[in-house]
Amino acid sequence: MSISLYQVSVPVFIKFLGNLSLILDKASAFAAEKKIEQSVLLETRLYPNMFTFGRQLQRVADHATSYSARLAGLPPPVFDLPLTTIADYQALIKASIEFLTGLQASQIDGQEQREISIPRGTEVRVVQGQTHLLNNILPNFYFHLTTAYAVLRHIGVDVGKQDFLGRA
Repeated sequence: MSISLYQVSVPVFIKFLGNLSLILDKASAFAAEKKIEQSVLLETRLYPNMFTFGRQLQRVADHATSYSARLAGLPPPVFDLPLTTIADYQALIKASIEFLTGLQASQIDGQEQREISIPRGTEVRVVQGQTHLLNNILPNFYFHLTTAYAVLRHIGVDVGKQDFLGRA
């Protein structure tokens, strides 16, 4: 039995972005309870040279939507949203899920060899769809998702493995 490129990407991104949204609800409640400004929470990082919590959230959404769009032959979506509060990041996650929900399996499946052009500064990197998903996008998606989760655990937000994984 084979698994399609769509099955291992879009539904996975939607599920984990949804889990992240629920985790952000806990982060918001934690900030209110502890009287911590949300900006302080969003600027928290595990180590000085790592991205902030807010940037981790943004990267999770970017990896999911940009890859899926490019693989479907679409330009990556641009969400012109302020990103200064947890509610703003919730809006980003919601917009990302809405974008992903609008993609059809027929746009993704069969695109394993599609060449995807990724701008990198003044250069353009060309990668193949499936290889890029398996070797770059999924690892990066999970890396930033896990790091965002770890930031919250580090500061004491009551989140656990079940929050991260969600329901099957």
